[in-house]
Amino acid sequence: MPSVSKRDKEQSIIRNLDWFTLFIFVVLVAMGWMSVCGASYDFDQGGQLLDFSSRSGMQMVWILTSLILGSVILCVDDRLVESLSYIIYIAFIALLFVTPMLAHDIKGSMSWIKIGSFSIQPAEFAKFATALCLAKVISSFSFDLSRWRDLIISSILVVLPMGLIIMQKETGSALVYLAFFLMFYREGMIGSILFAGAAAVFYFVVGVRYADVPMWEIAQISMGEFLVLAGIHLFSAGMMWVYTSLRKPFLQTLIFGTAAYVLAILYAKYLIPFNACWVQWIVLAAMVGYLFYLAVREQLWSYALIALFAIGSTGFFYSVNYVLSDVLQPHQQTRIRVLLGLEDDPKGAGYNVIQAKIAIGSGGLHGKGFLNGTQTKLKYVPEQDTDFIFCTIGEEFGFLGALVLFSCFAMLILRLMRMGDRQLETFGRVYCYCVASILFFHCCINIGMTMGIVPVMGIPLPFISYGGSSLLGFSILVFVAIALDASPTKHQSTLRKC
Repeated sequence: MPSVSKRDKEQSIIRNLDWFTLFIFVVLVAMGWMSVCGASYDFDQGGQLLDFSSRSGMQMVWILTSLILGSVILCVDDRLVESLSYIIYIAFIALLFVTPMLAHDIKGSMSWIKIGSFSIQPAEFAKFATALCLAKVISSFSFDLSRWRDLIISSILVVLPMGLIIMQKETGSALVYLAFFLMFYREGMIGSILFAGAAAVFYFVVGVRYADVPMWEIAQISMGEFLVLAGIHLFSAGMMWVYTSLRKPFLQTLIFGTAAYVLAILYAKYLIPFNACWVQWIVLAAMVGYLFYLAVREQLWSYALIALFAIGSTGFFYSVNYVLSDVLQPHQQTRIRVLLGLEDDPKGAGYNVIQAKIAIGSGGLHGKGFLNGTQTKLKYVPEQDTDFIFCTIGEEFGFLGALVLFSCFAMLILRLMRMGDRQLETFGRVYCYCVASILFFHCCINIGMTMGIVPVMGIPLPFISYGGSSLLGFSILVFVAIALDASPTKHQSTLRKC
């Protein structure tokens, strides 16, 4: 078959481009520029929006740079990108390793490298490198995420940059990498792992929030501890129902445990007050022993894995206090306690969220109009052009503006998933789902923390927050996905198949 000329290739790329996705990208960066203008504009000083000495002017420079970079990416052979996946990943791992040695301390963070008058954050670009490497590894022959060996290999590729970013004191940026596990689930990872993650969140929130609340007015029983231990028992029984074929052990475990807990509570309430959690420990220990017995008797190791889940859940719960008190930094501890309602700190850790809520609420349905937001212009909201930029959209463009933003992000994420589903090769599919997962995680966490739903983590809103590293990093992620989807090789293969 004759080779494709450079001109034919360029024409093919233009013809096959997903123009709707490009349109959404342009809309988002335009909304981002307007938001940066609104957040950085000063009533007293005025100023030109396109002045390169201002944040709005610099953001325009980054937008133009991202468009140029995107155009270059579209012209690069997708096979070259795939072949360089491992090299790109290793290069960024090395860069993350040396970053704390080269970086300047910015508000306690050691993640920014200064180059002349500019600063870059390697962690923003490492997401792209990790997505490429995962796509390359998972697309290799006979790789299967349902096997523990392959899952561990993929997890190491995610955990390694996470650990290096945590060393830079950027815990929020590191947690973003957990988004890759959503892609793992799409590619065959067993659902119990995601369930375990959700269960861990339940243990943490309930255990911390209700640690000092008495159960049923019984002073000896902590509601948080009782509910978490009961949850471990219930979750383990539920996993027996889902992952095993025998129903009798499930019913025995559920009925016996429930009866023991109810009797313990009634005894402590009406007869002799005592810590009913002791009964829960005995019941859980008996359940674990029973599960190991079933694993040996039935030669079904699912029972053993459920037992390990119960043991791990118990260990995780009783380590929560240590993590909260000794691992997390003081400001992180305060943010979590404020979010859970354990502390009231309107002038400290809770100030940002309170002011952000006020700004969003003041926008009403239509908003106050472009550059007319008072909460943001008067600098009531700290970090209003970066981490808390969503409050600018809420104040100036109101509920309708926020709805447009939500719709754009939803369409972009769904479009990326559609791109992934129509890829002929595993590499392209995995990469597209990696990008979709990252965008989904960023949007949920950033908007959630601005509205006081999740703790403040300090991660940007894609395409909206001010900053060159963030914008360029996300632009590279999206444009590579578009390039893979528009690949002439892919479409030629489609035609030959048809």
